[in-house]
Amino acid sequence: MAPRRTQAPPSIPGLLRHARYTYAQAMRTDLAAAGFDDIPKNGLYVIGGLALGQGEVPLAQLIAELRISKQLAGQLVDNLVVRGYLERTPDPDDRRRFVIALSERGQAAAAVQTRARARIDAALARRIGRENLETLRRGLIVLATLFHEDSGEAA
Repeated sequence: MAPRRTQAPPSIPGLLRHARYTYAQAMRTDLAAAGFDDIPKNGLYVIGGLALGQGEVPLAQLIAELRISKQLAGQLVDNLVVRGYLERTPDPDDRRRFVIALSERGQAAAAVQTRARARIDAALARRIGRENLETLRRGLIVLATLFHEDSGEAA
């Protein structure tokens, strides 16, 4: 008889990718139903981040948070401005730079996105319990900052 192979647990990076997809699909489905079906890739992150109380954000900060090139961030912002989700204004502290903020359309899309996220969070809490959900959230916070702490970078 051949030895029984034990299956390795799923990898955390794979689980994170699929978990992110669950949230993204719920958000994109709800956004499309509400008439916001033209948000580009990474647009959900920008709109959601601005909606979480950050208000106006310097473009340089957005570039750093997305970990994309200045050119790609500029194109993303341009797309979101043209589609009416963002407003771009000169930075009051440095007129050579810009700050971005949600437009009225962007705020409406953010509200749809927030409701979709809350629905997924509630479904997850029903399945694993609120305490486990908070443990998961704390673990992900640690994971998200782990590289920065180990490398000496500011998180």
